[in-house]
Amino acid sequence: MAEENQTEQVTELTLVGLTDNPRLQAPLFVLFLLIYFITLAGNLGMVVLIRSSSQLQSPMYFFLSHLSLLDACYSSVVAPRTLMNLLIEKKTISLASCATQLFFFIAFGTTECFLLAAMAYDRYTAICNPLLYPSVMSHRVCVLLVAGSYVLGLLHSLVHTDFTFSLPFCQPAEIDHFYCSIMAVLALSCSDTRVNRHLIFGLGGLVEMVTILAVLVSYAFILSAVSKISSAKGRHKAFSTCTSHLAGVTIFHGSILALNFRPRSSDTLSTDKTFSVFYSLVVPMLNPLIYSLRNKEVKNALRDFAMWK
Repeated sequence: MAEENQTEQVTELTLVGLTDNPRLQAPLFVLFLLIYFITLAGNLGMVVLIRSSSQLQSPMYFFLSHLSLLDACYSSVVAPRTLMNLLIEKKTISLASCATQLFFFIAFGTTECFLLAAMAYDRYTAICNPLLYPSVMSHRVCVLLVAGSYVLGLLHSLVHTDFTFSLPFCQPAEIDHFYCSIMAVLALSCSDTRVNRHLIFGLGGLVEMVTILAVLVSYAFILSAVSKISSAKGRHKAFSTCTSHLAGVTIFHGSILALNFRPRSSDTLSTDKTFSVFYSLVVPMLNPLIYSLRNKEVKNALRDFAMWK
């Protein structure tokens, strides 16, 4: 049977999507369009604000501008095609486009893991070594940390994309998802995918372990340093710069772990899609809110920007 299914070379795939209920497609389109608009406006607005405001030129905001840019790009990998597929009947995607979507989805996600770890190191340096902070976190170091995050993200993605799309695929080539998820693509293969799955959990697990450990170690030192501050006001001021980052890390890594390491069940596929919507569309929308709502410097810069305009 497998050999018969491979007689026709697969050049085009079909995305099953979130739902086949036509009455749900219009409301979902409006909802996702709104989410995508807020995501782009919030994240690109944050990038423009940070680049144009003299108040936001510290390393913390340099990293935040790249995080916002990543979130805008990350959401744009998935959202436009998801929106288009909610409006059309033929939900096909070429093999090359699917590979491109998968590559950038993994690349931006992995880059964000390393960037969040770099931001944790920045907070550690600012709180634990304030006198050395300007020299340790120089502009050159910040650029290297960001560039290193991108390079590691691209390399990690290149490995998975190459291994995945080197496999033969069977007909009917239907991806039971709303984007080219790596596990959903592997399910189409006619050959043994054990090596690919070991690679996903091995490399992906390593990235998660290293970046989460970097965050945990950084905050262990931060908590130790903050606990030695005598005044409650001083402790609150020192730790207040970390709360937004901690919230962002918890939501981002929590959604990854929930998607990939929760117990399997009979409704796994529908649950996967729900978590994927949160991870790929909702989380990028939340980050600008998380990093601006309780940040006085961002609020002041936004007010000055609005008055200048």
